[in-house]
Amino acid sequence: MTPDHDFGVCRLSVVPIWSEAREGFQLSQLLFGEVYEVITTSKDRKRIQIKTNYDEVQGWIDAHHHVMVTPEYFVQATHADFKITTDIVSTILYKKNPLPIVIGSIVPISTSELFKLDHQFAFNGEAKPISQKRNGDFIETIACRYLNAPQVAGGKSPFGICAHGLVQMVFKICGYALPWSPEQQVMAGKKVEDTAHATKGDIAFFKDKSGQIIHTGIVLGDNKIIHASGHVRIDHLTEEGIVQQETKLRTFSLAFIRHLIS
Repeated sequence: MTPDHDFGVCRLSVVPIWSEAREGFQLSQLLFGEVYEVITTSKDRKRIQIKTNYDEVQGWIDAHHHVMVTPEYFVQATHADFKITTDIVSTILYKKNPLPIVIGSIVPISTSELFKLDHQFAFNGEAKPISQKRNGDFIETIACRYLNAPQVAGGKSPFGICAHGLVQMVFKICGYALPWSPEQQVMAGKKVEDTAHATKGDIAFFKDKSGQIIHTGIVLGDNKIIHASGHVRIDHLTEEGIVQQETKLRTFSLAFIRHLIS
């Protein structure tokens, strides 16, 4: 980290991160409170290339969505044990105006201090310390708060989320850090022998005919899985893969399951 780098923080509910300086597709999203490093600015100065602090996603945000913070703020924000919201939607009073924020947003309050912000804010919703690890039952509770969210590429919110985004966000809220891409998520935890040995809160990965990982979801009890396919839904998990609850058809082939909960 060099002192001439710029840093930023998300001060809107949800900000898209694009793949390109112009056009492109949505790679990921920033939620309220997430910090990032500025890499460069596009030639027309309409987009800013960033690298997120939490999972090191690199992409472009609209210049109007950028809120600059000092290097000192960035460093403290990356080390403080702030709160992460657990309500589907809650409201924060920011700059004396109400701002709705979604589940998984970061509010800069820790157990021992109130972080000094450039602008005062007030929050009284449900939240927990980011570092506080929770068990399989809590993981199921949080995962089910995303039920029926539409599947959206690069999404991280209950109003649009992708399969690996669902897995990352649920575990982030429950105190476990996971990378963004499924290719990196497959390295987390330890491999489970088979579905009979899977427990609530395990992560299941699914493959195409060539063996490439194309989908992921969270194991629930009673041979069920919650995942984002069209929308966030609960289906049957078998040794062969996912069997859709309504059609009884197999939609994804199981590659393996991994256990992350300590």
